[in-house]
Amino acid sequence: MSSKINLLICLFFILHLWAAANVTAQKIGIYEIKKGDFSVKVTNYGARVISVLLPDKHGNIGDIVLGYDTIQEYMNDTNAFGAIVGRVANRISGARFTLYGTHYKLIANDGNNTLHGGPKGFDHIVWKVSKYTKGGANPRITLTYHSPDGEQGFPGDLLVSVTYALKDRYKLIVTMKAKALNKATPVNLAQHTYWNLGGHNSGHVLSNEIQIFASHITPLDEHFIPTGQIVPVKNTPYDFLKPREVGSQFNKLQNGYNINYRLESTKKMKPVAIVHDKKSGRAMNLQATAPGVQFYTSNSLVKKGKGGYVYQPYSALCLETQGFPDAVNHPNFPSTIVTPNKSYFHEMLFTFSVKKY
Repeated sequence: MSSKINLLICLFFILHLWAAANVTAQKIGIYEIKKGDFSVKVTNYGARVISVLLPDKHGNIGDIVLGYDTIQEYMNDTNAFGAIVGRVANRISGARFTLYGTHYKLIANDGNNTLHGGPKGFDHIVWKVSKYTKGGANPRITLTYHSPDGEQGFPGDLLVSVTYALKDRYKLIVTMKAKALNKATPVNLAQHTYWNLGGHNSGHVLSNEIQIFASHITPLDEHFIPTGQIVPVKNTPYDFLKPREVGSQFNKLQNGYNINYRLESTKKMKPVAIVHDKKSGRAMNLQATAPGVQFYTSNSLVKKGKGGYVYQPYSALCLETQGFPDAVNHPNFPSTIVTPNKSYFHEMLFTFSVKKY
């Protein structure tokens, strides 16, 4: 009997070492896709965008995303700089939900809530590089991840992929896909880049002009959880249907913007927002297939970043297209449930331009 126990113990340690070896075998790297003077760098740690380089109106090349100089800093990151966040982006209230009569308890990492998939969400795992073409006619990189059943408390095995591709001049396409293998599960992936069109080290974005194509928001309680209401932005500081400066109504807010908008269009690929930095001339036009977008102005950011530059509050803005936050606990919100018969698809198109006037 003791020999059988010893054999089982040996097998356990062999399997443990094999699993550890496979994890460490996943090398972390930095990959560039490039088209002319337009360059995007990605790391497979968190499937993150770590730099976007393009010229300003004077022809000077600048990096327009916040980030770090080393992979180790991304490993210690708590801001999800440039990452794909999931299995479910944003917050899930009480770190729990019920699906088809089964109650699921997640890992809380934001008070009593789960934020961006939990303490070890998709932003803190090493993705596999399955395809990579640096240049030529179709520069692109595809990263994949197999999220196991029970990871961070979520049900079912999930295959996830993200492709970053450059199309035409100054166009970045982000395509996120997920397939549930054996159980229904909530999926809501978001791309969490912090944008500063003036350059990552150019200061605040309050003078950037922004237009958001949404007439309603999902208001929050004191814990940043949606109340379940969907209310109009008219006559509120959240109204960006006409272009205006990001900071033009900050005096009416408690601490900047951190809110989900319900996008206006019912088309599959819909307009989301246009941002313009007058000083550099750079503009960014975002379209996406998701029903909502989180507009966030990096309200509490204080972090040493690239080149030792210290990022301060309002140093960047995020436009995270997504399903509505906490949709698993609000039946009136668009469903974020993916089943083995219904895959997940989410695409974003960033079109950059330079206005020289």
